[in-house]
Amino acid sequence: MPLLVEGRRVRLPQSAGDLVRAHPPLEERARLLRGQSVQQVGPQGLLYVQQRELAVTSPKDGSISILGSDDATTCHIVVLRHTGNGATCLTHCDGTDTKAEVPLIMNSIKSFSDHAQCGRLEVHLVGGFNDDRQLSQKLTHQLLSEFDRQEDDIHLVTLCVTELNDREENENHFPIIYGIAVNIKTAEIYRASFQDRGPEEQLRAARALAGGPMISIYDAETEQIRIGPYSWTPFPHVDFWLQQDDKQILENLSTSPLAEPPHFVEHIRSTLMFLKKYPSPTNTLFPGNKALLYKKNEDGLWEKISSGN
Repeated sequence: MPLLVEGRRVRLPQSAGDLVRAHPPLEERARLLRGQSVQQVGPQGLLYVQQRELAVTSPKDGSISILGSDDATTCHIVVLRHTGNGATCLTHCDGTDTKAEVPLIMNSIKSFSDHAQCGRLEVHLVGGFNDDRQLSQKLTHQLLSEFDRQEDDIHLVTLCVTELNDREENENHFPIIYGIAVNIKTAEIYRASFQDRGPEEQLRAARALAGGPMISIYDAETEQIRIGPYSWTPFPHVDFWLQQDDKQILENLSTSPLAEPPHFVEHIRSTLMFLKKYPSPTNTLFPGNKALLYKKNEDGLWEKISSGN
């Protein structure tokens, strides 16, 4: 069965704006979310999800209480939750392969739940804006369509995307919300930003910039982040890109140059430097071709443990 709002099947295709206007509770929820002030989320109990990553856990998790992601411009952050067992998945989608990513998100939640149990699947979509290339609009349409194609009933609870997440300043458009967090225990979703994006922030960013697909990064049973082993081919023309000025990097390596957060260019440069340093990461970054494993310590911070298989 398909995507539902207030128990009724959503009529697609239609724009996000038309959809919320037809359903006042959706419109009100988007308005309340936009109106929140941004909360700074500290590292304790946090699992930060980067672009093209997903993480899933449940209220039983003794290490993680918050999933979060930010720096979404044309990207969308998706939260799927089962109300029966509280299993919650957060992912940062950029439209690379939405058709393959939505089933991954669905399966990550199903792996937690005996589906006969009571409760329902609820989805929350946040991010994007009225960008010139209409990439946000395209991604909104893809996500709504793919969730509507799934066999299960999925209840759309939050839709704060594209034109619903847009502000205009001097004739330029920007997202209102760049990041969100979800509290696994209470199911609260709120506007958020994050200082700590670890562990292995650069390595994970390099994998995405080098074209890696959506992957799951967390094992809720062992309460460990599992990174790699990854492989990528040398980044094309990396020296050329590193010689370019900020304007060139913004215009060529961003989907929305005017709307990026201030640290975007610095982040891209450091990721390119990382890709230059490790053109073939398999044995240099993953000794013995084993995963890097991290677990939260008693202070709630990530700590490396011995490599996995």
